[in-house]
Amino acid sequence: MQFELKLPILGFESATSMELTKIDDVFMRLESSNQDFSFTLINPFVLRDYSFDIPSSLQALLAINNESNLLIYNLIILTSPIENSSINFVAPFVFNTDNQTMAQVIIDNRPDFAITEPISNYLKESNHE
Repeated sequence: MQFELKLPILGFESATSMELTKIDDVFMRLESSNQDFSFTLINPFVLRDYSFDIPSSLQALLAINNESNLLIYNLIILTSPIENSSINFVAPFVFNTDNQTMAQVIIDNRPDFAITEPISNYLKESNHE
């Protein structure tokens, strides 16, 4: 699905349009339509309780209301092995699928969210019997 980027992504200010593609039930690919870069995103809700307030200015920019269909994904830096990968819980991407707009939110003053949190914190330990 194609999304209009309503605010620049830090470090990628020239991007204006992004393509969101499903990889599986947990991961998505976010690729620039007019640049040569992409991100791997992860559904934070499969990992942890995750909630935050979307600033009213961003709600207005994305035309978000109580009826809006939203997707929330976080950037993941994939490494091998997967246990060494890290997730950015401080700057989620918000997608309004009703009007195909998106933006990245910066969450301030939340000590329970880290900018580079190891995915290993959320992987279940296998029982070795």
